[in-house]
Amino acid sequence: MSIACMLTVSIYSLGAVSGANFNPAVSVALGISKAMGGPGLTWGIVGIYSAAQIAGGLAAALCYRVLFGSAFQLMPAMGFGWLNAGLCEMCYTFLLCFVVLNVAAARKNLTERNQYYGLAIGFVILAGAYGAGAVSGGCFNPAVAIAIDVSYTGVSFAWCVAYAAFELLGACIAAGLFVCVRPEDFGGQSQGNNARLLSEFLGTFMLVLTVGLNVLGKSHAGALSIAAALMSMIYAVGDISGAHFNPAVTLAIFVSGRVPELTQRQAGLYMITQVAASFAAGLTYLTIHVGKTFPLGPVGASTWVQVTIAEFIFTFLLCYVVLSVAVSTRTRTTHMFGLAIGACVIAGGFAIGSISGGSLNPAVSLGVAGADMANGGLFYNGLLYSAIELAAGAAAAWVFSVTHAVDTTIELKSTCF
Repeated sequence: MSIACMLTVSIYSLGAVSGANFNPAVSVALGISKAMGGPGLTWGIVGIYSAAQIAGGLAAALCYRVLFGSAFQLMPAMGFGWLNAGLCEMCYTFLLCFVVLNVAAARKNLTERNQYYGLAIGFVILAGAYGAGAVSGGCFNPAVAIAIDVSYTGVSFAWCVAYAAFELLGACIAAGLFVCVRPEDFGGQSQGNNARLLSEFLGTFMLVLTVGLNVLGKSHAGALSIAAALMSMIYAVGDISGAHFNPAVTLAIFVSGRVPELTQRQAGLYMITQVAASFAAGLTYLTIHVGKTFPLGPVGASTWVQVTIAEFIFTFLLCYVVLSVAVSTRTRTTHMFGLAIGACVIAGGFAIGSISGGSLNPAVSLGVAGADMANGGLFYNGLLYSAIELAAGAAAAWVFSVTHAVDTTIELKSTCF
């Protein structure tokens, strides 16, 4: 939390001066984007920034070594190897760079002038630190990896090379996928359905991956970490696909009838993409944790009745808030929508995590249940959770149609004039 807040306030303080990269991987991603004809930095600036960032990291490492009289080792946690740690560093450095490219570098920001960029970028650290941090330490930044490793020189050195390699690979992937979701920024045609579906896949993948890593890492702030991943990706691609990342949300928006572009076919494609992403994420966290998974079902002494009530109420809350802050013409918010939606996951995760696990999302339910089949788990539980959550999404759409009937009244009045 401390690191994420430091990054956030620094971005808001210095973003208008230097761009507030603070990370060679971010600078490299911007360099690749520029080289491909999009927004970004020239390679000369990338080199200067990277050198300054590494120097700053080394100076900071010297400071904390003097302050505490000791340093700590950069290496995978016990039981994990270079590939496990590398996958974590790659995935969350990708997320960091991808969010930066979308909320700060994309050409839409020239006219939108959003105020959430620092929040979206900083919260990526929250998303990765609590889950992936239990495996790799959670650097997501070559300057950080190099500084930590150098400060421990004399006992061990060289892990920073592997870490930096995976982090830079994540930056390259982020730049490549940035081109795919925003082809118009590179002289291509405006966003098509492929860009929308890719956005849904990426957002759902990172969400489910964060769920899995937090649970398997026994994080005490899992709900906060998962909400941070959701919020950051909502801000990154919300203007492309709507950033549903959840079949229950997609169903709620479809049933509401307030988004004509979300046809029955499109809603079906979104749901299929979300579920496919969840299976991919489940396979990824299974690989990272060397075959370990976790079951989906009532927690402890909880019953299925309690699970049904808990999942229904908080999935309803999530879907209703999405409809209210992102769909309604009356209560829509242009900047705080991602924070409001992410807060629903925090509320639900802490409130009912000890009852049902707090899935609130058929994609999460199916991804978790699917991964657990590798260890003899029951996929049937994922189907039961999904049915409850989809019912809650439909109910949210009905209540929304009543509480926000004013939206249609406003539209009718506007057509009369």
